[in-house]
Amino acid sequence: WSVDKTPFNGHSDSVEDIQWSPKEAGVFASCSVDKTIRIWDTRRRKNSMLFVAAHRSDVNVISWNPNKSHLLLSGSDDHSIKIWDLRKFKSSSPIGHFKYHMGAITSLQWHPTEDAMLAAASDDNQLTVWDLALEADDEQKSVGANANVKDIPPQLLFVHQGQTNIKELRFHPQIPGLITSTAATGLNIFKPCNL
Repeated sequence: WSVDKTPFNGHSDSVEDIQWSPKEAGVFASCSVDKTIRIWDTRRRKNSMLFVAAHRSDVNVISWNPNKSHLLLSGSDDHSIKIWDLRKFKSSSPIGHFKYHMGAITSLQWHPTEDAMLAAASDDNQLTVWDLALEADDEQKSVGANANVKDIPPQLLFVHQGQTNIKELRFHPQIPGLITSTAATGLNIFKPCNL
């Protein structure tokens, strides 16, 4: 191994998560308590290639889309999930922003085969599954049982409850829709019927 003693400088506070690019061997992303996300190239250590002020609070977790490598997720202490298009990263504008959870986002991951699907866990003791391909249907909102449903994003597919202090979630790479979550109250393995 050839170990370079030059550190990757850029974040001004604790780094909370790193993720390697699914397509480029020498590229990785990092997120930090300094509220930023940075994209690094291992061949250039002094500064990150790209960075964005991502959230209003600590950025806890990130996840790189395994199929569309220009998409990156972030989750924060500000209770929100953001979707970033790295082709437009410098604009500091996410292409998606969801604020459904009532606690810090503790874990998130893109689905291994479905490009638009993701899951997130939060300090509010909920694990949610999202499908970004879904859109609101204004006609459907105002009729029947749906007329009383407020503040539920149309992209929200599933909410898993019953665990306390959920720390990690992972989609199974070979069994579509199967999710494992770890928490203070144990390990859950489940497959929502609508996935």
